Amino acid sequence: MKRKIFALTLCAMLFALYPSVHAQQPAKVPRIGYLQGGSIATSTHRIEAFRQGLRELGYVEGKNIIIEWRYAEGKLDHVKELAADLVHLNVDVIVTGGPTITPAVKEATTTIPIVMGYDNDPVGSGFVASLARPGGNITGLSALSPELSGKRLELLKEIIPRLSHVAVLGTSTQAGNAQALKEVKLAGQALRVQLQYLDVLDPKDIETAFRAASKERADAVLVLVGAVLNTHRKQIADLAVKSRLPAIYGQPQYVEDGGLLSYAPSYTDLFQRAATYVDKILKGAKPADLPVEQPTKFEFIINLKAAKQIGVTIPPAVLARADRVIR
Repeated sequence: MKRKIFALTLCAMLFALYPSVHAQQPAKVPRIGYLQGGSIATSTHRIEAFRQGLRELGYVEGKNIIIEWRYAEGKLDHVKELAADLVHLNVDVIVTGGPTITPAVKEATTTIPIVMGYDNDPVGSGFVASLARPGGNITGLSALSPELSGKRLELLKEIIPRLSHVAVLGTSTQAGNAQALKEVKLAGQALRVQLQYLDVLDPKDIETAFRAASKERADAVLVLVGAVLNTHRKQIADLAVKSRLPAIYGQPQYVEDGGLLSYAPSYTDLFQRAATYVDKILKGAKPADLPVEQPTKFEFIINLKAAKQIGVTIPPAVLARADRVIR
């Protein structure tokens, strides 16, 4: 009888202790990777926007989420190595900082979910089957860049009413370039503006393109989105000012680097929204089932210092519509 009572007492004690021991088991803290092509300094606004998005969803870095930050520092040949490193860590999700990063991460894994901070043409790039049904391990945000190219030509026409000849810089091997050029041509026909397409496949083509634009007496320059062009944006912005050619760009960094105009999606808003994808995936959603979303906010930026250097006057009505003016 004593043995039976002892055994029952021991079982009762162990049963009472179990919830306490079980409760002490730490919950798994999700670990995500974030891979950016530039440096921390050049990506501050986007990184902070992503962090803000996570905070609004209840995530506190270092407490209930761990972020493995990786930066290529502008050396795109290092991207594959950094992508492989994140895959080796077996992170739960990888967030890519732009179109030049996603291909390397896609090549590195077919199982880890990938969230695009943005891409100019996710379908044309081969990252998703369609915007509504991505179908693989990649989803995220589209920058809708091709469709915005025509709008940029319209803005140039507003600023330069006599506009009749525009040099268009693009990269024919860039996903989305053909569609962007198509949109510019449609706008050009409507505005009766002649276009001069100049293909920039290599950094050495940049100066050649500006010489060709000047030789053909272009009134302005429209720069399409592309890896080669974006990487050398300071050189392009400087050459446009030096050539006294008003230019419009598809990314705000060009204007921050001395360019005249940019009209683009709000990239900070896109990266803040990328946090929502991370949250949904960590809660069990599959990237294949999460539609790629398009921009809802856009930014028109004008650099008045560049306007003065080029010798162009921005009409007050256009200036009033700018989201930001650099003086």
